[in-house]
Amino acid sequence: MSSPFGSWPSPFSAASVAASSPRIDGARFVGAEIWWGESVPAEKGRVTVRRSSGAEVLRAPWSARSRVHEYGGGAWTADDDGTLYFVDAGDQRVYRQGPAADPLPLTPAGPSHGGLHLRQGRLFAVREDLSTTPHTRGIVEIPTDGSAAEDASAVRVIVQGDGFFAHPALSPDGTRLAWVAWDRGRMPWEGAGVQVAELDGGRPQSIGSRAALQPEWIGDAELVFADDPDGRWGLHRVTLDGVVPAGAPQPVAPADADTGYGLWVLGNRWYRPLDDGRIVAVRTNGRDQIVLIDAQGEVRPIDTPADGHVSIDDARGTSVLLSGNGSRVDPGLWCVDVDSGEIVAVRGGEPVDAQWMPPARSIEVDGPHGAVHAFAYPPTHPEASAPDDELPPYVVLVHGGPTAHVTGASSAAVAFFTSRGIGVLDVNYGGSTGYGRAYRERLDGQWGVVDVDDVIAAARGLADAGLADPERIAIRGGSAGGWTVLSALVRGGAFAAGISRYGVADLRMLAAETHDFEASYLDGLVGPLPESEDVYIERSPLTHTDRIDVPVLLLQGGEDRVVPPSQSEAIRDALAARGVDHEYVLYPSEGHGFRSADTIVDALERELRFLGRVFGFTPRM
Repeated sequence: MSSPFGSWPSPFSAASVAASSPRIDGARFVGAEIWWGESVPAEKGRVTVRRSSGAEVLRAPWSARSRVHEYGGGAWTADDDGTLYFVDAGDQRVYRQGPAADPLPLTPAGPSHGGLHLRQGRLFAVREDLSTTPHTRGIVEIPTDGSAAEDASAVRVIVQGDGFFAHPALSPDGTRLAWVAWDRGRMPWEGAGVQVAELDGGRPQSIGSRAALQPEWIGDAELVFADDPDGRWGLHRVTLDGVVPAGAPQPVAPADADTGYGLWVLGNRWYRPLDDGRIVAVRTNGRDQIVLIDAQGEVRPIDTPADGHVSIDDARGTSVLLSGNGSRVDPGLWCVDVDSGEIVAVRGGEPVDAQWMPPARSIEVDGPHGAVHAFAYPPTHPEASAPDDELPPYVVLVHGGPTAHVTGASSAAVAFFTSRGIGVLDVNYGGSTGYGRAYRERLDGQWGVVDVDDVIAAARGLADAGLADPERIAIRGGSAGGWTVLSALVRGGAFAAGISRYGVADLRMLAAETHDFEASYLDGLVGPLPESEDVYIERSPLTHTDRIDVPVLLLQGGEDRVVPPSQSEAIRDALAARGVDHEYVLYPSEGHGFRSADTIVDALERELRFLGRVFGFTPRM
């Protein structure tokens, strides 16, 4: 069947994309079962907790979601007896739900909580109080008997300040706590350290580290954590004398890959120690690989379906729980025995049909600042084809962050486009994680320059290779990716249309309105204010809307506190004043990132219709 690119019939409807692969939010071994968190798009993104026996543990209207540092994470945990501890999305209090019991509040109203850590029956959390000036955060221990629900003084403060905290970890003997901390003037990948304190009242002591992640105890006096002193996040081991390091941290099986990435959320786990001293770890170099490290530092790869954004959520015996996505499977949750090699798909993780889902091709193009990494998904259909003289339209995807990365994963959202004859190019521009610190720091002081140069280079490389129609390449991104979309449209010449989801439009406005966690982010990406105000003005797309001369689709959440609606609306008003073809859609109940099935469906369908109108094809919905 010959039909123009973009008009092919497809089984991937927007509704099927919204209802597709589960979004897993942590997993644990609980008794003889496996429990996991899962977002439910049909219930406006409510996060429930499910069990492998099939029953739902956390029922509506309860939702386990944290807002600490705005991005949350670590919003639930459980013990082996089947007692669930969770942060409710509505009031941000911590609750305990016993088997066959209703949730009972454990913390008073007011502060937010996240990063829950349960060990030996003791519950620790990251606490954030936005009612104080300045805002305060810290690590607290929460009584599990409910005594603190009315008496705030029953919550034990381990450490507190106006900086940021993550990853509390209790020592096996219960006498010490380790965690990660960083100052207000930094992002965690710019500078974060491991701290340890005696729980009987000792002062915290710092362990030499540069950008630390996830401390884990492997004995009463030994810690492992991830750090990147040599340009790659890798594991390091340190022995303690009390809480004081007995020597410098020593690398554990160093590699040209990252065990760790940007600490955006509190629940990520990039490695897990096993009871016998071995360590299961994620190593990222574009895609993820899972490895087993023995006591001598010998490394053995573990064959798993997951190779993108893998979190090692829990370990028991020789089994680990892995959540993430894969290049040839749907996102999911797997239980993997590291010795036998047995792999059980607990949730999702079904193999994709290669007739419909093209495997991503890792590509590298030369850009003005060095190599640019990307993943290309060509139009793919088992029966349809286009006329011989037609080149396909493409959508260039720009991830958010910008300190984040994409992994070439299979995706129903990608297949939504490729199955209709629209190619997708997913770009890891300079500033992305997953390729080492030097690649990540390429963006320092150059946001709006390097990212734009890199996505243009990737798009032109595709067109120059004869794989894409140079007149029909669109660019699409959200948040920081939306900034790059708008900045690239201001630059002009490379893209025939742009789709911005809750994109940054004005840097001064962002600096004035954004939340605490990212308050200093722009200092590194652009420069400090007020010294760099001229750069903020010059770089902002809103300053140069007179240069945007192609159609633009703007999609925005009404409750977005990271990039408020004022950003998209300022661009909308400027385009309207000049008569530039544009559409603006506000989803009143959405925040930063779309979670509701209705929103996901509407946004995808609008994007497809927009591309069809601009590129001259009639899509089949």
